[in-house]
Amino acid sequence: MALTIQSNLQWAGQGMERPEAFLFDMDGLLLDSERVYRDVAIELMRPMGFDHAQAEAHFMTLVGNSGPEGLRRIAAFAGSRERAVAFNDAMHAGVKAALEAHVPLRPMVREALAALARQGARMAVVTSTHGANARRHLAHSGLLDHFEFVVAGDEVRANKPDPAPYLQAAEFFGMDPRHCAAFEDSDPGTTSAVTAGCHTTQIPDLRPIGQALPNLGQRVAPNLWAALEGLGVLKGSESSLTQS
Repeated sequence: MALTIQSNLQWAGQGMERPEAFLFDMDGLLLDSERVYRDVAIELMRPMGFDHAQAEAHFMTLVGNSGPEGLRRIAAFAGSRERAVAFNDAMHAGVKAALEAHVPLRPMVREALAALARQGARMAVVTSTHGANARRHLAHSGLLDHFEFVVAGDEVRANKPDPAPYLQAAEFFGMDPRHCAAFEDSDPGTTSAVTAGCHTTQIPDLRPIGQALPNLGQRVAPNLWAALEGLGVLKGSESSLTQS
């Protein structure tokens, strides 16, 4: 994978002007929270009769999807919408408790955002997570002050993979989305950003083994610093071309 990433980064940013704003997904992109969701979900599925591999496979179908779509997918393995709602509530309660204690970050995120802030970059978060939870997690992680606003899953006209969240973020900035750089880990999020017209970099996190990335014209990078370096925005020895 490293060779592919290096190849992608060699051409990324060529012929592009510097983005006017930077838009970031949250779970799995800024925060290493998808693994928290996964671990909580797997424990909740054990009493339902699923072994670890089965539970992880079910969880992977939820990654990157909005609340309503997530509920639909949970119902597929829980057996009913009522059980799905109960499972979803328990999962989010478990994740909330875990993140109250500690909010882990993805590799190079704190360094990359601090470097952008020193440049005076305009930044926002575009997430499928509900607004109150997103802002609380970002505040606990120490990242919230970097962002001018958060566009959350319960505050948009339509959820990812629809382009609406990124179009709304560009609108808040008063910018054409084609002048914004977007960063996503999931396929639905990447689809949303690309369709909105943003210059999009996908930084893959949790995904099913062997599942190829979508071919949407997005760039691919191993971490946020490398993604920004590939766009010509950051440079220096802090980047890494291998997954941490």
